[in-house]
Amino acid sequence: MKERKIPLRTCVITKEKLPKKELLRIVRTPDNKVEIDLTGKLNGHGAYIKKDKEIVRKASNNKALEKYLEISLDPSFYEEIIKVIDEVKDEEK
Repeated sequence: MKERKIPLRTCVITKEKLPKKELLRIVRTPDNKVEIDLTGKLNGHGAYIKKDKEIVRKASNNKALEKYLEISLDPSFYEEIIKVIDEVKDEEK
């Protein structure tokens, strides 16, 4: 039987190529709202970041996610990302 290809995406912060399951997708929707896309199917300009609190803090400090999505983000949005990462990791256990 043929092995399935694992889709890889690049983390915009670390530039690592990782399987989609290890990344979190952040989307700037057509109406310029930024959302966390858990389904991976929302319309808009997406960016992937590694499911790691340190990476999120790094993104907050160097504004790389804001540069990539071409929109300014509220600091509370980064806290929301950390909460989602915690919830996702709890579900995976």
